Amino acid sequence: MSKCFSFTESKNWCYRSSFTKSGLRSTITDLKDGTVMHCWVPKTHKESEPEPEPKPNLLLIHGLGANALWQWADVIRHVTPYFNVYVPDLVFFGDSFTTRPERSELFQAQCVMRVMEANSVRKLSLVGLSYGGFVGYSMAAQFKEAVERVVLCCAGVCMEEKDLRNGVFRVSDLEEAVRILVPQTPEKLKELMGYTLFRPHPFGFMPSCLLMDFIDAMCAEYVEEKRDLIRAIPKDRKLENLPKISQPTLIIWGDHDQIFPLELGHRLKTHLGDNAQLVVIKDVGHAFSVEKPKEFYKHLKSFLVDLQFPPSPTSPPPKDQNKKTTSVEEVPRRNN
Repeated sequence: MSKCFSFTESKNWCYRSSFTKSGLRSTITDLKDGTVMHCWVPKTHKESEPEPEPKPNLLLIHGLGANALWQWADVIRHVTPYFNVYVPDLVFFGDSFTTRPERSELFQAQCVMRVMEANSVRKLSLVGLSYGGFVGYSMAAQFKEAVERVVLCCAGVCMEEKDLRNGVFRVSDLEEAVRILVPQTPEKLKELMGYTLFRPHPFGFMPSCLLMDFIDAMCAEYVEEKRDLIRAIPKDRKLENLPKISQPTLIIWGDHDQIFPLELGHRLKTHLGDNAQLVVIKDVGHAFSVEKPKEFYKHLKSFLVDLQFPPSPTSPPPKDQNKKTTSVEEVPRRNN
């Protein structure tokens, strides 16, 4: 395949165009500490305009893998009519980077919050995908007054370091997991897709040249830095040290998730109690936003726009879980 043409970069251009048409613009924020953050922000912020119902703010936080464009492209057009939408690239993704040594989700959360403050965002709700859910949870814990509502999507924030030894994960060796999650060969990328998706996907049948094109465009920069982000997740992690966030929280999980098994979703629901609801999407894996995007958006709309917990039932917890999952039908409205 000629290096003069990149399918991935062409797709990236299409996604950029769709974000622009949805009313967003690309910005760079220099945090003046060696950290530079890229973020898509509204071309026109409508929170303070004289409208009957001013738009609230919504922050979309991507997970590992491609940049924010690829992970939120199918959601943007659905949420921009209701919200001032902000879509950052986390540190070491897209055009965001740092020269600082920190690799924790706590640091990522602080960087994202500083971008929000630079854009005069005082109140927000957030949606975090996978690793982005770790960052979003940390934001909700650190910035209680700013974060109003939280959606955590297949984010194993309740995992513990000992889970790697106890067989909770399909891949128990951390370094092998790191090589899969930040793939550098077509074989590893196919392996990642196998763990991420429940159903066979055309991505897995693509020729190696196209897969390598994706790796060159999305996975070739900051390889060790991204792997360090993953290594930092389980380090000394214990459930007893995880703060309980107080915001209304929707937890969404795929019933066949092989990255963060559903057991962790039930564990998180138990940890947060009646202030959270767990919704399980059937017949999907970790990437349920790709496999069932309409159902994913239905739950987002119910919680973020209609301000209700989705009525969908959850699947029963694993056999070793004794506590029930409680449904909450409605929570108080946000304060703008």
